[in-house]
Amino acid sequence: MSVLRPLDKLPGLNTATILLVGTEDVLLQQLAEAMLKEDCTSELKVHLAKSLPLPSNVNRPRIDLIVFVVNLHSKHSLRNVEESLHHVDAAFFLGKVSFLATGAGRESHCSIHRNTVMKLAHTYRSPLLFCDLEIEDFRATMAQRLVRMLQICAGHVPSVSALNLLSLLQNSENPSLEDL
Repeated sequence: MSVLRPLDKLPGLNTATILLVGTEDVLLQQLAEAMLKEDCTSELKVHLAKSLPLPSNVNRPRIDLIVFVVNLHSKHSLRNVEESLHHVDAAFFLGKVSFLATGAGRESHCSIHRNTVMKLAHTYRSPLLFCDLEIEDFRATMAQRLVRMLQICAGHVPSVSALNLLSLLQNSENPSLEDL
């Protein structure tokens, strides 16, 4: 079993790499394209995966940020993310993992309650973002945000680390466990 570790590859010079993990191929591709359109001082690389572990025989760059995408309309999507999490080294959870829940705009169609995903993010001490990726304007805004997070996680923003970002995001967005 191959576990994804944050420091198993050397960083590329002025390169920032994000891994989007989820079952929603079309939405992930659209999000990746929106990210690549963003103005970024770093060379941006976006990799997509349906699940982890990644194939071990593939030559890939160091991954600076992993975003697990959960579609609130699909229990399969949640199970896939939960199973993929077992293939991520604990050190990644020091600010280099985020969860993204999509589909919350049509809550009546959701098969996964928001609290389920909130508890998952809380368990892994990682930020949770909500965005309806099917809406282009929302997707573009999320792409901007993810590019900024990625630049921080890659070490390309002076005086801000992934741990700083993690504490800022957790304090501002995520409720305490008691609120769940």
